[in-house]
Amino acid sequence: MTGNWLLVLSIVFTVHMAHGCPQKCLCHMASKTADCKNRGFTEIPAHLPPETQILLLQNNRIWRINQNAFTGTPLLKILDLSNNSLSSFAPGSLQKLRYLQVLNLTRNLIHYIENKTFSFLPHLKELDLSSNSIVRLPETFGNSTGNITLLSVKHNKLQKMERVLLESLPNLKVVLFKDNPWLCNCNVFGLKLWLESFLYRGGISDGIICATPGIRKGKDLLKVPYELFGACPLTTAHTHLATTHHHSFEHRSSLKHSHHNEHGENSRLSCEPKPKPRPVNLRHAIATVVITGVVCGIVCLMMLAAAVYGCAYAAITAKYHREHLAPARQHGTPEEKEPFDSSLA
Repeated sequence: MTGNWLLVLSIVFTVHMAHGCPQKCLCHMASKTADCKNRGFTEIPAHLPPETQILLLQNNRIWRINQNAFTGTPLLKILDLSNNSLSSFAPGSLQKLRYLQVLNLTRNLIHYIENKTFSFLPHLKELDLSSNSIVRLPETFGNSTGNITLLSVKHNKLQKMERVLLESLPNLKVVLFKDNPWLCNCNVFGLKLWLESFLYRGGISDGIICATPGIRKGKDLLKVPYELFGACPLTTAHTHLATTHHHSFEHRSSLKHSHHNEHGENSRLSCEPKPKPRPVNLRHAIATVVITGVVCGIVCLMMLAAAVYGCAYAAITAKYHREHLAPARQHGTPEEKEPFDSSLA
């Protein structure tokens, strides 16, 4: 009996090794899935089947990803690394995953994302960065991340998010911002404008709730009028515009001037005119324009009608005077002639 069990175990082990599945993982050839969750891994396991398309690594203790971690699994489409101890990524550690579509990095220890971290992922559609400790996001995720349709950054420590990052994701359909300490000062203009346009185009979002300053704590960013933010200092505005090529020279000039004349510049900045108030919502602006046009049209029609009526009334009155009152003045009525005749008698 013991010999039979040993034979069965040896056959299972041989088949297991033939498919190249790590000892602690369960590999399902039909679904091309490698289930390695809850196994105590501290790094990406080696010797995974090369045809693997779904790799489940959640609930481990993985703290780093080596540059060649996914060299043996180039066909991966879904990678779940949630609930691990990742804090950063080695440069180029994900560049072998050209067919990756879903990347789940929730509940890790990530503090920041480097510029172009997700380059070479042209098929990436869903990127979940929620429940980390991210304090800063880059201006771009990578050169080939334009196909992302879902982005989640909720439950992090973000105070701001660059508009240029969101504009680099033209196919974005869902974006989740909830539970971040958003700083709703003058620098949030770009994000507010982008979010209004995104929702107007049919996008889905859970909104941005302000955390600071105190007067706006708990308020929806979309419901805070532009004019309440006040004007940003000139240097801050130029720093924001520096991402645009044709303003870069002006930015350097203003910084140089402020370095030589710091006190005078600061006093002048306090007198900078505030930007022209903009509509709170694009839909409200369009509705206002339409209603204004209708009202102006109605007023014009009423004025035209009044003018026509006045002209017609004046013409009728003039005609009446010509036909009735003029002859009466020339010949006189019988009643007017009697007193004259009596006076002659």
